[in-house]
Amino acid sequence: MSDVPSLEAPPPADVPVFAVGDDHLRLLRDGVVAFPAMLAAIAAARREVLLEMYWIGDDKVGERFRDALADRARAGVEVRVIYDALGSLGVSSGFWDPLLTAGGQVREFHALSPFDPTFRLDRLEQRDHRKLLVVDGEIGFTGGINLGLPWAPVAEGGGGWRDDMIEARGPCAGEMRSLFVASWSAVLGEPTPPEAVALRRAAPTRPVWMLAGQKRKNRNIHHEYIRRIRLATRSVDIANSYFVPDRAVRATLFRAVARGVRVRVLLPARGDVPVVQFAQEAMFDTLLRHGVQIYAYEGPMMHAKSAAVDGRFCTVGSYNLDERSWRKNLELNIAVDDVAFTAHLTRWFERDLERSVRLKLGQWRNRSVARRGIEWVAFAFRELF
Repeated sequence: MSDVPSLEAPPPADVPVFAVGDDHLRLLRDGVVAFPAMLAAIAAARREVLLEMYWIGDDKVGERFRDALADRARAGVEVRVIYDALGSLGVSSGFWDPLLTAGGQVREFHALSPFDPTFRLDRLEQRDHRKLLVVDGEIGFTGGINLGLPWAPVAEGGGGWRDDMIEARGPCAGEMRSLFVASWSAVLGEPTPPEAVALRRAAPTRPVWMLAGQKRKNRNIHHEYIRRIRLATRSVDIANSYFVPDRAVRATLFRAVARGVRVRVLLPARGDVPVVQFAQEAMFDTLLRHGVQIYAYEGPMMHAKSAAVDGRFCTVGSYNLDERSWRKNLELNIAVDDVAFTAHLTRWFERDLERSVRLKLGQWRNRSVARRGIEWVAFAFRELF
C-alpha cells in the first residue's frame, strides 16, 4: 500500500515513553501516530498476533493491516482476529481471503445474518466494541482507534479523527492477551481458560491494569469511573465521544462539583451519529446548571474516550459513558495510577480544549423549541443506539 505513506511513517520523535511499575507506556494520539506503531509491532511479531476490533474498514487502512497480518501468518506466526459483525458491516465476503490463505484465523463476533450458523437472536445487541492488538504477549495496544479510513490523516484521504491509543509493553500486555483469549473462547463456544477466569477475579496489584465492562464485579469500567469521581478532590477531566451518562454517573459528577471539584467534559461539536449527538445535547442544560463545564471540540470528529482525576489517575479505552457501553458491549480500558503519565495525558487534553468552545448556559438555552423536541425524543430512546 505505497499510496498510504502515513501508515508506514515512524511515530514522531516527541512521543515519550513512561515507565510505570513494570510497564512502559506511550500515548499515541490519532491514527497518524498509532497506525505506524501498531504496524511496526505486527511486523516484528515472532510468535503470535491477536487482534480484536470493532470496526475494520474495507478500505486502504483495513487492507494494510490485513496484509500485514497475512505477512506474519506466512512467516509461521500464529494470527487470530475477532471483528464485530455490526462495526465491520462494510467488510466484503472476500476481504479476509489473503489472511485465511496465509494460515491466519478469523472469527466474526455475533453474526447479524439469521442464515449464519452462529447467529443467536438473544445476542444480537451485544457487540464487541473493543480495540485491541497484542503481539507476542509482550506489547499491547488499546484505546478508541479503529482500523478504518476515518482515523487516517485528511491529507491521505482520511477523516483525521481525534482519538487516542495506548501502547503498553510489560505485564499489562499479558492481561490484554488473557482478555482476548476469553473472547476467542466465547466466540468458539468453548469454556473460558483458567488464565482468563483468574484475571476476571483478581484485583489490580500494579499501577497499570485493565478494566472491562458489563456485569463483572472486579475491574469494571463503569464502577471505576464512579469510584474515582467519588474520590476526586481537585479535578475530573473527561473526553468522551458519546457522552450520555446514566443517573449514577451524573449524580456522582454533580456531587463532585458541589464539594469544589472542577469537572470538565470534552465532547464533539458535531458527532458522527446524529441521534446520539441529540441525546447527548439533551443533557447539557442539566449538566451546566450543576456546574459541569462542557467544551465542544471544533476540529474533526472527537472520538476519544479518556479521563483524568486529580492529576494522578487516568484511563483510556473504548468505553463511552452511555447505556450501550455499560450494558451491552464488550469494552476495554487501560487504567494508570501515575502522576507523570496522567500529567502528560492532561496536557494534551488542555490542547484539545484550545480547539474547543466552552458552552454557556444562557447561550445554550437560546436554541429552538424544535431542536429541544428532537433532543428529547433522542434521549428517550437512547438505550436503542
